[in-house]
Amino acid sequence: MKIILAKSAGFCFGVKRAITMVEEQIEQNSGGPIYTYGPIIHNESVVNDLKARGVDVMDENRDPSEYQKGTVILRSHGVSKKIQDEIETAGHVAIDATCPFVKKIHNLAREASQRGEYIIIIGDPKHPEIQGVTGWIEGHDYTVIQTAEGAESFSLKNEKQKVLILSQTTFNYKKFQDIVEILDKKGYDINALNTICNATEERQEEAARIAGEVDVCLVIGGRNSSNTHKLYEICREKCERTYFIETADDLDPDMISNADVVGITAGASTPANIIQEVIGRCQK
Repeated sequence: MKIILAKSAGFCFGVKRAITMVEEQIEQNSGGPIYTYGPIIHNESVVNDLKARGVDVMDENRDPSEYQKGTVILRSHGVSKKIQDEIETAGHVAIDATCPFVKKIHNLAREASQRGEYIIIIGDPKHPEIQGVTGWIEGHDYTVIQTAEGAESFSLKNEKQKVLILSQTTFNYKKFQDIVEILDKKGYDINALNTICNATEERQEEAARIAGEVDVCLVIGGRNSSNTHKLYEICREKCERTYFIETADDLDPDMISNADVVGITAGASTPANIIQEVIGRCQK
């Protein structure tokens, strides 16, 4: 059996940076509690490992003031300005581990709202990244669009208002293009910025290419990882025998039976050790 591993599989820059920032706080051992606001990344095994090392996850449904004062590391997906202010007002030290590419979107959204522009964000309204971005917009002149149908039904009350289009960093690039094309036909004064990060585009393109060359494709990542789900969708279009797994324990031998070539890719929050364990299980 031949195994093709995507070169882009595993931790992206933003995830590596966030994990490094948490580990630095663990090593400094200032004596106070260490929290992450929500899971630092969308990978359960990583979150559990950090918890075993003394890092608690601050519940997003509780007020930060309910927790003993300590160091709070803001997740890589980012948080709203309101939440960041609440954490600091409660007396915690806030360490911002927001991915720089996400932070750039925060700034673009805030500045556009200050100029009086309408903002359209293409992405999943339930995803923490999008919830964080909308929390930096001043006012309520924004809409989150996830589908082509949502784009078709969108209408701007003030047709002369300038429109800025942004995207979730992990959104499917082709779907982004399709939605922008629909919106562009409406004749509004639109400035569309592709804020999907380069690593995501490269990962998706490589996944599509590999999936078209193999008998079976394995996509590794957390079940709540948006970018991993996008990879699965892309691979599934090219390879019918595509499977979404979290760890090597999820790999059923039947998945790769009679396969001469197996392709493997992984989401941006998947640790290298999990990828290697899957490869090892395949080789056995």
